[in-house]
Amino acid sequence: MLFWEEDVEAHALRRRGWSISAIARHLGHDRKTIRAYLNGIREPGSRRKSVPDLIDPFVEYCRLRLADDPHLWASTLLDELQPLGFTGSYQSLTAAIRRLDLRPACQACHAARGRDVAVIEHPPGAETQFDWVELPDPPAGWGCGRQAHLLVGALSHSGR
Repeated sequence: MLFWEEDVEAHALRRRGWSISAIARHLGHDRKTIRAYLNGIREPGSRRKSVPDLIDPFVEYCRLRLADDPHLWASTLLDELQPLGFTGSYQSLTAAIRRLDLRPACQACHAARGRDVAVIEHPPGAETQFDWVELPDPPAGWGCGRQAHLLVGALSHSGR
């Protein structure tokens, strides 16, 4: 693989009339590699995959499911893909979702990022706002079944 700088140098040397063998010796690469870059067959800074990605056969399915429900949990998607033949892990699935940009952006979620509660305008010290947060699949040791609820309080104008 050539880096961008090496590719630029190889093209400049070729324009000066250097042979492919001379360029290869100068840059320390194989002649076939230099020829492929000079002919535009290969791109600098990118490698060919040695094995196909596990997600490749399922990309379109993932794209459709996440377009249908942008808030679909990756664990749920993994549960759907495994019977279809996906052998990758949860981590490989989430990495592929990010790398291939499969999850569409949700403006409502983006606007609320970093806030634990919905803020209701009121004068300082007038009230404390409480909201329930639903926690799915809590640990069995909590003894609350499949869902737990957490009461979150926000002090007005304190940010806490």
